[in-house]
Amino acid sequence: MIRNDIRNVAIVAHVDHGKTTLVDEMLKQSGTFRQNEVVDDRVMDSNDLERERGITILAKNTSIIYNDIKINVVDTPGHADFGGEVERILKMVDGVLLLVDAFEGTMPQTRFVLQKALELGHKVIIVVNKVDRPGARPVEVVDEVLELLIALDATDEQLDSPVVFCSGRNGTASLSPDIQEENLVPLFEQIINHVPGPDVDEEGPAQMLVSNIDYDNFIGRIATGRIERGTVKKGMQVTVCHHHGIHNNYNAKIVNLLTIDGLKRVNVDEAKAGEIVCLSGIEEVTIGDTLCDTQNVEPLPFCKISEPTLEMTFSVNDSPFAGTEGKFCTSRHLRARLYRELLKDISLKVEDSDSTEAFRVMGRGEMHLSILIETMRREGYEFQVSAPKVLFKEIDGVKMEPMEEVSCDVPQEYMGSVIEKLGARKGELIDMSPRGDRMHVVFHIPTRGLFGYRNEFLTDTRGEGIINSMFLEYTPYRGEITKRTTGSLVAYETGKTTSYGIYNVQDRGQMFVVPAQDVYEGQIVGENAKTDDIVINPCKKKHMTAVRSTGADEALRLVPPKIHSLEEAIEFINEDELIEVTPKSIRLRKQILNNVNRAKAYAKLKS
Repeated sequence: MIRNDIRNVAIVAHVDHGKTTLVDEMLKQSGTFRQNEVVDDRVMDSNDLERERGITILAKNTSIIYNDIKINVVDTPGHADFGGEVERILKMVDGVLLLVDAFEGTMPQTRFVLQKALELGHKVIIVVNKVDRPGARPVEVVDEVLELLIALDATDEQLDSPVVFCSGRNGTASLSPDIQEENLVPLFEQIINHVPGPDVDEEGPAQMLVSNIDYDNFIGRIATGRIERGTVKKGMQVTVCHHHGIHNNYNAKIVNLLTIDGLKRVNVDEAKAGEIVCLSGIEEVTIGDTLCDTQNVEPLPFCKISEPTLEMTFSVNDSPFAGTEGKFCTSRHLRARLYRELLKDISLKVEDSDSTEAFRVMGRGEMHLSILIETMRREGYEFQVSAPKVLFKEIDGVKMEPMEEVSCDVPQEYMGSVIEKLGARKGELIDMSPRGDRMHVVFHIPTRGLFGYRNEFLTDTRGEGIINSMFLEYTPYRGEITKRTTGSLVAYETGKTTSYGIYNVQDRGQMFVVPAQDVYEGQIVGENAKTDDIVINPCKKKHMTAVRSTGADEALRLVPPKIHSLEEAIEFINEDELIEVTPKSIRLRKQILNNVNRAKAYAKLKS
């Protein structure tokens, strides 16, 4: 039976193409908010990190009512590192709004999300957003999307997908690129007419696939998913089937049943097939599990999530300052937190290492893992992480490595530098085409080749360039790549830095510390312009003399230090270095802190 009173759609797009802003306007125009209600911009980005960075990290559900039809909308991340969120969310919906920027056109993540939607046979509505942007080329962008559909072997029906031209910021939509209506009614109409209602069996035994997990301090774990069959009631007993087959099936009771109404969850006594619901009371439930009627246990298949391509080692902090700034510092705390993250992030993998103090954490990319690190440090965890390493594979005796598709929009005068740098990192130029006064270039480059490049790219393009990347495939190993051409300035002793000490060593390179800052032996306090590491003493004090010199210390001119963000620190460190992460500080250090022992280890390695 087709339920015509519900539509389930997901909004998918490349990063920064305007998904969350469009959802804001859809909520406002559907009457979700009171007329005098003050609403934040990007209201769906409720996580602090999402609001700070201006990106969506977690997929979130909302609903709007249009002409007495409930439209369940899922806002998804656009960054390639969070593709696992998109893959599993697509199991909950029957159609997608494919958002494409009217200037940038199709990008790597556009291809990825569209391919996943087509594989599941979903209906597609092409939404060309930001048509009011200077330099917008909506007609050409539609042609690009059609070419992409053909390349992905779309069916004839999918090739006939309707096109809506929108300005998410202004809250307008139209079926013509030249005329904009005053509201989003044309978009709502296309959703109602083109996306089918869920095809379900309301009378059969209950069955629901869990696609998302949330946590509430009061009611515990909350499972979100679509009811595929039958009716789910508050207080009913269900059988939980684990999709990995790790645990045996077990029975549990649904304590709370909630439906999504706008941005709120509303308690209900029962919900029928086709509805997206949240339920609590089942402590062991995870993403991919199927909740079934106890008399009819039939687990549903879950989508195959793409494998991680990158790993970092998370270990207990063993620096001289260990335990002074963090609340959770032990291996027990660290292990429990990492394994708890697996419950809601299925594209992440965690493994115990040979040491009880360290854990291998594998993810989709540097952004994916850096968000986890930042979240943990804000929760009070103190630990240290290694430099990222790619995950190699051996296929038919050939060493394979992950390859990325990198697309750059660069002002023409900086093109030479970008092509030269990416070429030196084993990048292969695939396409180059003009877009207004800029050039759009596409490279295929090993994931290793991108380590440490993004900040260099921004410097080379004077901050005007835009770079995006997405995992492509595993290809044969391409040989050694030089990650960093500079060395480190390493602290000689533990102590407090002085203006005098920093002044006397700042000509060696770029400093990372300020006066009166606590440092320890083996901590990286600067960057040497040459490839060698140099041991320096920024804690050196000026010796007392019998001669008075008025204002001598005031004459010291210190060069402003470079303070690394977490992402910059991850890009900077070499394989023999670590990042010490605490709620208050991010410090760079050598793995072997003692200068003598480190020199012996290097000498032994060279011999």
